[in-house]
Amino acid sequence: MLNTTSYDLVRRLTIRPLLLALLLLVSCGVWQADAADEFVPAQVAHSATDAVKHTITELLRILDDPAMKQPDQSDARRQAIERIIMQRVSYEEMAKRSLGTPWTELSETDRREFVELFVQLLRDNFAGRISEHSAAAVTYLGEQQEAHFAEVRTHLKNPKVDTRVDFRLFLHSGEWLVYDAVVDGASIVSNYRAQFTSIIRDVSYVGLVKKMKQNAVAVKLFEHPSAR
Repeated sequence: MLNTTSYDLVRRLTIRPLLLALLLLVSCGVWQADAADEFVPAQVAHSATDAVKHTITELLRILDDPAMKQPDQSDARRQAIERIIMQRVSYEEMAKRSLGTPWTELSETDRREFVELFVQLLRDNFAGRISEHSAAAVTYLGEQQEAHFAEVRTHLKNPKVDTRVDFRLFLHSGEWLVYDAVVDGASIVSNYRAQFTSIIRDVSYVGLVKKMKQNAVAVKLFEHPSAR
């Protein structure tokens, strides 16, 4: 049986992760261009906004593929979506910023372990959420760029949703990669960092990792009762 306390902790640690912020936009399907789309300087070949739009286009291609909508293709569709998102999201940068100061004290092996657990934490609340948001309009509100960092501001709206989602990206080897998303003013990285800091203060970093491992198992048991 899944312990209720364990599942509550899973829910507390997986509040609107970055993948859900992406899916919030992906599952909409209606896009509205803003003035910035019409006046992109000719010399700008690849902006942060272009990067976000390209990823969304690729995700929509998967979601709109009739073959991928078949019940027996649900795992294949999820894996295809995750592959696309992995090309645009820097999980290591997001994990590092979410953990904060303790990251600097970790060995390379411990860092790899934490990133893997962090990705699993994001993924746990990802499956099955694609269809939660009905068709809506997404408006690009603009882009702010400073040196190798940028923020792409968007607004999603339908009769049930009225949400600002701002993507934060950094330039790495010529590619814009997402490292955070701000949903209605709340930074996902900051949210995780506050929760991780609290848990580390209570049970240490080793205790945090132990809980993340336990919760990964707990979620699998909750989502797949046959595995109990």
